[in-house]
Amino acid sequence: MSAVSSSSTNSLAMSGLASGINWTAIIDDMAAAEEAPETQMESEQSTLQSQNSAYKTIGTDLTTLNDDLTTLKDPSFFLTRTTASSLSDVASATAATGTPVGTYSFTVSKLATDAVQQGATVSAQPISSTNDVSGVTLSNAAFAEPVTGGTFTVNGQTITISTSDTLQSVFSQIATATANAGAVTASYDSSTDEITLSSSAPIVLGSATDTSNFLQAAQLYTNGTGAITSASALGAVNLDSAASSANLTTAINDGGSGKGAFDINGVTINFDASTDSINSILQDINDSGAGVTATYDGVNHRFDLTNNTTGNMGMSMKDVSGNFLAATGLSTGKLQAGSNLQYGINGGGTLTSDSNTIDASNVGLTGLSITALSTGTTNISVSADTSTISSAISTFVNDYNTVQKYIASQTATTTTSSGTTPGTLTGDMDAENIETSLRQLVTASPISGVVQNLSDIGIASNGTDNTLALSSDTLNQALSSNLSQVSQLFTDSTSGLATTLGSYLTDTTSSSGVLATKEQNLTTQYNTLATSITNLQTKITNDENEMQNQFVTMEDAINKINVSKEYLTAYFDSNSSSTTSAPVSQNSSSSSSSDSSDSTGSTSS
Repeated sequence: MSAVSSSSTNSLAMSGLASGINWTAIIDDMAAAEEAPETQMESEQSTLQSQNSAYKTIGTDLTTLNDDLTTLKDPSFFLTRTTASSLSDVASATAATGTPVGTYSFTVSKLATDAVQQGATVSAQPISSTNDVSGVTLSNAAFAEPVTGGTFTVNGQTITISTSDTLQSVFSQIATATANAGAVTASYDSSTDEITLSSSAPIVLGSATDTSNFLQAAQLYTNGTGAITSASALGAVNLDSAASSANLTTAINDGGSGKGAFDINGVTINFDASTDSINSILQDINDSGAGVTATYDGVNHRFDLTNNTTGNMGMSMKDVSGNFLAATGLSTGKLQAGSNLQYGINGGGTLTSDSNTIDASNVGLTGLSITALSTGTTNISVSADTSTISSAISTFVNDYNTVQKYIASQTATTTTSSGTTPGTLTGDMDAENIETSLRQLVTASPISGVVQNLSDIGIASNGTDNTLALSSDTLNQALSSNLSQVSQLFTDSTSGLATTLGSYLTDTTSSSGVLATKEQNLTTQYNTLATSITNLQTKITNDENEMQNQFVTMEDAINKINVSKEYLTAYFDSNSSSTTSAPVSQNSSSSSSSDSSDSTGSTSS
């Protein structure tokens, strides 16, 4: 019996297995009924989320509007200046806030220039110390442009070389290749460091199919004559090799200690001739505080130092350890002196400056800076920067309208043929109060005079909603004729528009303002609903588990009853069969009893 019961209980979670009742469906229906409030709460959450999002957008828009007012609240903003030059190639100008308005004649008679220390011409060692170049390989020859392997053409004949070839072998290949095509001989002169090609007929060099740059590296160019010589000495200064092996005629040394040094304008530059290249040393000069720029002039074969500032001033230099300045020709070169700017203002006497840009200390006009570009006379005009001011006011109007349009879109009710749909913030008094407050503040007349309110400068209600309409022509006219009054309209410290509206916006968007309070309340309501939903879901789960346990218990009880019923039925069926054969059993019993009695009696006798 117990075995049957255990086997049946394992399957009792199957709805109606014993009872025949679909109680799973019953539980689902009851759970669905309990979940009905959750749908409503989720809908309320969605609404709260939309409202919170709307208020965040309003907050962002109001902050942008307040930023606009911060600019317009500053009196100095209305004193910004713009400049113009009648001849922009002669001079340009800038003017700081508050620079006196006016026009000034500016004459440049001489520009300021920078001083240059031009080093003496330096030469590189020749590619060979003798005319014999049989031991000079192309890869080791100190050409200004390294030779590449490949082919080049002489008188239509192709010569193929590699960088491991000697210069003499190249000469031999030229002679062999041109033996039957206007024989060309090549030679090298160590005194001039040049290569010469000779022939009894005009020599033609190069081809579009050449792959080696030998002719270019040797500075041999087609000229249609019987003798072509390198355009200049072939040995070159190697700026990227170690300074001591840079191929200068006078080798650079650091005194043998690796601690070479020289001074320029009192600033010491250190170098190691065995590890530092000329280029790196030049860069060290440029990065130092010596106030000069060092360069190598490959055309004129000299090193130059150029002052970083203009004006008639010189420079000093000396080798401290080693011979860098002497070897590069800088210390034996000559100074090309700089010159000062010579100019005049409004026909006055000649003034000088060591810079081509002069400011108030030179001109005598606060905030005005003029940069001379060439000689000549130009008129520099300084005027109020009404364009920038107009743009700032226009931006304010646009951002104001953005706020009002957005609030209107969120509070409006939409009516269609299918019904009426309220906006996200329809009926929300806080949003409507912001609309009203903004409108009241911008339509007020805070000051007296020619310009009393925004409508006096071309900004007025458009007559249909809370937005403003701007007349650019009226605004620009007001800025041109009544700039100080326009400034007061916005900047007055007591009642100016930027002051009052800015104060309202600051309060509204602060951490304790209406927007923050509203967003906090909406967030709290949302979280309260979230907690209620969680609690409801927990209750529904618990109820489902309880009902399922009860139904399982019922199934268990019914299952036990069914098992007992089956046992009893089997029992009574078995007893019924035994009752049918009972008389035979009784006769047999009686006979046995009688026999027993007889036997007993006999024994007794």
